Amino acid sequence: MFYFQLVIMAGTVLLAYYFEYTDTFPVHVQGFFCFDKAYSKPYPGPEDNSKAPPVLVYSLVTAIPTVTILIGEVTSFFVKTEGAQEKTIVTADCCYFNPLLRRIVRFLGVYSFGLFTTTIFANAGQVVTGNQTPHFLSACKPNYTALGCQSPLQYITERRACTGNPYLVASARKSFPSKDAALSFYSAIYTVMYVTLVFRTKGTRLTKPTLCLVLLSLAVLVGVVRVTEHRNHWNDVLAGFVTGGAIAAFLVSCVINNFQPTQIAMVMPPPPQRLEPTIGLPLLSLPRVESPLEKLSGLQAPGLPYSEIT
Repeated sequence: MFYFQLVIMAGTVLLAYYFEYTDTFPVHVQGFFCFDKAYSKPYPGPEDNSKAPPVLVYSLVTAIPTVTILIGEVTSFFVKTEGAQEKTIVTADCCYFNPLLRRIVRFLGVYSFGLFTTTIFANAGQVVTGNQTPHFLSACKPNYTALGCQSPLQYITERRACTGNPYLVASARKSFPSKDAALSFYSAIYTVMYVTLVFRTKGTRLTKPTLCLVLLSLAVLVGVVRVTEHRNHWNDVLAGFVTGGAIAAFLVSCVINNFQPTQIAMVMPPPPQRLEPTIGLPLLSLPRVESPLEKLSGLQAPGLPYSEIT
């Protein structure tokens, strides 16, 4: 089972790589209306020039849940009493896993799987829909004269309508859903559910809500930055939030059972049974010994006196 999970994880990482860094899955090419104001926003520049660049977003998405889970598990392990701790688990009669290490690997492993899954869902949605960003026409740089655009209601479907940088044009066709919004909200929901279900604070009731609101606010802030910089539409960001939040809720609720300890089924040997003799059946078959009285009674004829027999 462990090797099967490794195969699934490797396949997920490989698929995410093909979506992100290769042209294996071509983007669907949508047409556009001439002079469409919804796609005529100014080009905001490369992603690295954003107020929430991908390097910062991906670093926070990776670091915040990892640090939170490490702190929570180490603290919980040393605070629990001896009887409440999970026992050491033996796997395949050769490997011994400390319960602390097992929980950390389990929670971070599921989180990593969800991170790549969210990336796949977001990239797949962008490739299939091919929705344009608000700055699509600024990156496309269509030649309206050559296209014969005379009315804003004229729809252009030519694949060679764009004269801009092909890389920027392809990136401007990947808007729905917002991948950054999906990843940030996935990370926030996963971490918030962990903090809510695992942390036990005494003496204050505002620690967990404050931490959870900060995490959710950071995720929402990423979406707001994407919209204000004309990199995504509002519906793109909302779709990203729904995608990331749904994946996080599913993994926490259905895969790792709300961060609860794994219940290990112990196979107990059956209790010894006492062999009781069955009523009416002899345990041993002994030879029958004929009594002298039985012989005497057999020789005595019915109705005759004893003196006549002798």
